[in-house]
This record gives sequence, structure tokens and C-alpha cells, in this order.
Amino acid sequence: MQIGKQFDGKVDGGQTLSWSTVNWPDQWYVVWNLVPKTASTDTGPQIEWEVAVERTVSAKLTYWITVKNLRTTQVEFEARYAILNL
Repeated sequence: MQIGKQFDGKVDGGQTLSWSTVNWPDQWYVVWNLVPKTASTDTGPQIEWEVAVERTVSAKLTYWITVKNLRTTQVEFEARYAILNL
């Protein structure tokens, strides 16, 4: 297994934004996890995310990561990945 951070991002309160990350080998099984870097003063989740996949060429994938801020203030986060098989 290989793990890492792909990018940092930020989303304003109530906003939804998308990022893409390109040229991932299609034989890899990739799991995405987004972790807030901004401390919360309230309880409950700060963000939620969805991952969509596009096959750009025969053996490469693009992941589209859409992040929704569930709060009224900006949240900074990091996008982490785990490749479960290489």
C-alpha cells in the first residue's frame, strides 16, 4: 500500500467546489479521504466529498473530487489518497 497527500484546498462557508487529479493508472485501486485542517468550534462534520472518475485514455484515469463545506466559515483541508494495490 502507498499513501500520500495529493493537494491542499479551501472552501468558503456553504460553498461546493471541484478539483481534478489526472493520469492515475487504471489498475490502481485508489481510496480518497479529505481531512479538515481548520479547527472547529462547533461539533459535527465540516465537509463532505464525492469522487467521480473519468477514463481519459485507455490506461489512465482522472479523479474529480467535489467538496462541500457544511459550515458558514471557510474550511481548509488536505486531500489524502491510499493506493491499495500497485
